[in-house]
Amino acid sequence: MSTNQQIISEIAAELKNALHQYPNFPSEGILFEDFLPIFRSPDLFRKLVRAFKLHLLEAFPDIKIDYIVGLESRGFLFGPSVALEMNCGFVPVRKAGKLPGNTVKATYMKEYGEDVFELQLEAIPSGSNVIVIDDIIATGGSASAAGELVTKVGANLLEYDFVLELDFLKGREKLSAPAFTLLSGQTEKLRN
Repeated sequence: MSTNQQIISEIAAELKNALHQYPNFPSEGILFEDFLPIFRSPDLFRKLVRAFKLHLLEAFPDIKIDYIVGLESRGFLFGPSVALEMNCGFVPVRKAGKLPGNTVKATYMKEYGEDVFELQLEAIPSGSNVIVIDDIIATGGSASAAGELVTKVGANLLEYDFVLELDFLKGREKLSAPAFTLLSGQTEKLRN
């Protein structure tokens, strides 16, 4: 294990302890892991951003990352901070109808139907190197749609990065690039 990986592991353990769990939210059988308490502590928030920066520097030592793409809405909470630390731009992926100008669209499945993500067409130049970032990967639908948008504008999707993964939903299988998850996720659905 490299020095960076050791530091990331130590940060991850500390961040995991800050999560709050809510059984049966938002519906029966779900164990909701709330990562918002991390943002109440400036120290933990800095560590979250540092862990992603260390990972990206190690994963892409010879590649300039041009943009961090954050998904609405929780990817907006820490994506811009990671982008600043990486000295790159931040670009939001929004739900349909929220962005002005010309956009590209991607449809994805939610629990109760479809939704649409959009990205401004001129936001990311063709050939740019991009990381997609979000809080949690569950089924992989929204992350996959964001990746589709990145490729539609001609950019290079390097990786998907998440704070937490719900392993039992196998969302990473839908992704078109490697995925990094900072915190170990749930391996099975909550049992009642």
